[in-house]
Amino acid sequence: MWMEGGLLRGSKNFSLGIMQGRLTPSLGRGIQFFPFENWEKEFHIGSGIGLSEIEFIFDFDRFQENPLYSKNGQQRVASLIRETGVKVFHICADFFMQQPFFNPQENKPENNPQILNRLIDAAEAIGSIGIEIPLVDNSSIKTDEQEDMFIEYIYPCLDYAKAAHVTIGLEIDYPPDRFKALLKKFDHPAIRANYDSGNSAGLGYEPYEEIMAIKEFLSNVHIKDRLVGGKTVPLGTGSTQFRQLFAGLCDSGYTGSFILQACRGPDGHEADTIKKQIAFVENCINSSYR
Repeated sequence: MWMEGGLLRGSKNFSLGIMQGRLTPSLGRGIQFFPFENWEKEFHIGSGIGLSEIEFIFDFDRFQENPLYSKNGQQRVASLIRETGVKVFHICADFFMQQPFFNPQENKPENNPQILNRLIDAAEAIGSIGIEIPLVDNSSIKTDEQEDMFIEYIYPCLDYAKAAHVTIGLEIDYPPDRFKALLKKFDHPAIRANYDSGNSAGLGYEPYEEIMAIKEFLSNVHIKDRLVGGKTVPLGTGSTQFRQLFAGLCDSGYTGSFILQACRGPDGHEADTIKKQIAFVENCINSSYR
């Protein structure tokens, strides 16, 4: 069942959401950031344009001021969820891009498990089902030693996550077979996969093959478009093979979240930009899921 102008909120099949900050003017802060001045209003804006969820960002910058870091902040998030009906099913832990788990010389990975456990508590408090750890760009795993270190530091948190009914989704720049091997290496039900269509396109990966490789672990999908080896561009203008992507999602039986993490439009026109992106995703779903 569909509603005019957007996916039916509360549909058992899909949840269409937005990455936090995309409903706030960038003002030179780049494509992704935590919108300290506007994060509460984003729930109301999102509700007004038919979004079902917001993926919350926990960034390294001013992380102790992030509402997820305090009980009062968590209560305010929970209150906004009740007021607007816009859920927070997933938390994007960009914190770990600036302080990776596997770089002990430059950072302090010994603190990261404590931060992750604190995020697990926050997720449980606001009703989130997953925390995403990006392993791309600055936090990209380059060696077997780094991979082993990552597993060593994160593994003690997994039972804690399982007890809280929270999964840990990995987003990584590995090719599909290697990504699947890493997920299986954990051998833990709390470890899942987050798929980013733009980042994968930028690396030249084939989306159907990727989805088929990780389908049993897939917990969240970020929707964006990028050029191979290049930057994020408006949906449908880059190298992302959306037809193959949604065919793979359909064939895999995926019915989770679709999070818009797409290219920004002009400052001050965020709602209009997102409405066009919603229509794009709806068309992809309608064309693939029968």
